[in-house]
Amino acid sequence: MLTGTLIGLLISAPMGPIGMLVIQRTLNKGRSAAFVTGIGASLSDLIYCLLTGLGLSFVTDFIESNQNVLQVIGSLVLIIYAIYLFRNNPSRSLKTPAETANNYWRDFVTGFLFTFSNPLILFFIIGLFARFNFLDTNYRFYHYILGYISIIIGAIGWWFLITYFVNKVRAHFNVRSMWLVNRTIAVILLAMASVGFVLGIKELFNL
Repeated sequence: MLTGTLIGLLISAPMGPIGMLVIQRTLNKGRSAAFVTGIGASLSDLIYCLLTGLGLSFVTDFIESNQNVLQVIGSLVLIIYAIYLFRNNPSRSLKTPAETANNYWRDFVTGFLFTFSNPLILFFIIGLFARFNFLDTNYRFYHYILGYISIIIGAIGWWFLITYFVNKVRAHFNVRSMWLVNRTIAVILLAMASVGFVLGIKELFNL
């Protein structure tokens, strides 16, 4: 259980696009919406962990053979979202959580899709499983059940801590600072996505 919890934390901890999205939603929509987004991301991580644990080699083979195409598509999705975020008016959304009409289902789905659209995380999970010897022939089925439950607990625990911390400093943000946060996050996402898009195109066409 300790190993599973640690793996869940390490999968979620890298501050990639989903981390940026959770921070932005905590500030814009409140902690609840952001936490639900994190739960969606955690479910995606659990699915990839199960695929890794079940040894579905055709999944990794598909990713390896289509890595550049997946990178280009994922980068385009991030570019579109970054442009939307950059143009978003924070004065419409800078409210207390009680005043914000949230669609938690939409928050959950977008968190899930943002994470699931990056299947390259499978290789990170494979490395973690190997490093911590998570897949051991001496383990019984109930060990794996506890292990996978621990993974999602660790992942959700990470998003609980992040949303708690960001929500604590939320009161110090006004419309101008929220505008700066939105645009800063949008620029970071755009830079990350642009680099991924260019590298994917170069590899795809052997440039």
